[in-house]
Amino acid sequence: MISDVVKMIPVYIMGRKYEVPYGLTILKAMEFAGYSLRRGCGCRGGVCGACVTIYRMPGSYKLKTGLACQTQVEPEMHLTQLPYVPANRALYSIKNVSAGDSDIVALYPEMMRCLQCGTCSKACPMGLEVMDYVAAAMRGDLELVVELSMECLMCGMCAARCPAELSPFNIAMLVRRIYGKHVLPPSPTLKNRLNEIEQGQYAEQLRELKQTGEDVLLRMFQDLQATKGASV
Repeated sequence: MISDVVKMIPVYIMGRKYEVPYGLTILKAMEFAGYSLRRGCGCRGGVCGACVTIYRMPGSYKLKTGLACQTQVEPEMHLTQLPYVPANRALYSIKNVSAGDSDIVALYPEMMRCLQCGTCSKACPMGLEVMDYVAAAMRGDLELVVELSMECLMCGMCAARCPAELSPFNIAMLVRRIYGKHVLPPSPTLKNRLNEIEQGQYAEQLRELKQTGEDVLLRMFQDLQATKGASV
C-alpha cells in the first residue's frame, strides 16, 4: 500500500479532508485527491499565476497565499483556490494615454483610496512590494512602478485582499504599457530587424520553419538552449 512507503498527511481541500503524500505541491496533492484541474492550473512552473491558493494552518488566524504549483502541502492545511479574481480593469487605447499621472488616475480613480496598509504586499505570492508601486503610481513615478512590478504574475491576490478595493496588478500593467510606449526610446535594433522582415530578408527561413515538424522544432529549441547554457 502507498501508506506503507510514503508518509501520508491530512489536508483539507475546499473543506473536505484528504490523505495525501507528504512533500507534494498543492497542485499535485489536489490531483492525487482526484481533482481534475481544468481551471486554476496553467504553466505549472510559477510563471502564469493561474493557481493562486489561499490557505490557513491549524491554530493560526492568518490567511496565507501561495501558488499551488510551488507551495508544499503541510499537515492539517486548509486550502482553497481562487483561479480567477474579478478585479476592475479599465478600457483604453495605449496610444491615447499620456505618461502623466492624471491619465492613470482618470482610468483608475480608486487608486487614490489606497490606505498604504500593506495588505497587498503581504498577499503577493511573489513577495513583490505592491504597496510601494501603488504609491509610486500615485506620485507619477512610472520608472519605479515598472521596476517594482516587473515580476508580477497577474494572479490577482493583491486585488482580492485590498480593503480599498484597488486592482494593483492592473494599475501596474497600465503603467508598464505607458512606460514602454511613451517613455522608453525606440530600439534601433528592433526597428532595423522589422525593416529586414518587411523587405523579405527572412522570407525563406520563415517558410521553412512553417513547414518544419513539431519534433524537429523541439530539437532545434533544445539545441539552442544547450548552446546558450554552454556559453554562460
